[in-house]
Amino acid sequence: MVQNFKNNRTLYLAIVSTLIMFLYVKFILVHYSRCFTIDVGSNSLGLSFYYTISMVQNFFESRTLEQLFCYKEFLQIWDIIFAFIYTLMYASWIMCFFKNKPQFLIVPIFSMIADWVENYVELLMLDTYLNASTISEIFKFSSPLISPKI
Repeated sequence: MVQNFKNNRTLYLAIVSTLIMFLYVKFILVHYSRCFTIDVGSNSLGLSFYYTISMVQNFFESRTLEQLFCYKEFLQIWDIIFAFIYTLMYASWIMCFFKNKPQFLIVPIFSMIADWVENYVELLMLDTYLNASTISEIFKFSSPLISPKI
């Protein structure tokens, strides 16, 4: 039994990390995102491949101040943890399937870093919006996440 565990510990880690990710999504992310969810429109900028300044402006304008502060907290805490959890899950599956290819681990690590950078940019845009009720044109070309097409 112990030898079987040692031989398959990467597989067990992958299964457990996948279970943790699904439980985190179901019980944490869904719960903490309810406070900024609206019935019509996008409920997260991070689920888009790109967004324009007008999309961001509309996203912020369609929420109350309380919802925006909730979204800010969500980006600062819960989405950061989620990126770490999904990185652990993807890395464990990569280790399971590609045992002698640790260089492939760079893919989920870069994904996590990109997610954190995206959160940081969203927080900058949110702070700009909260201070000026508009999104600064500085984000137009400074962020790779925002399409320059307006």
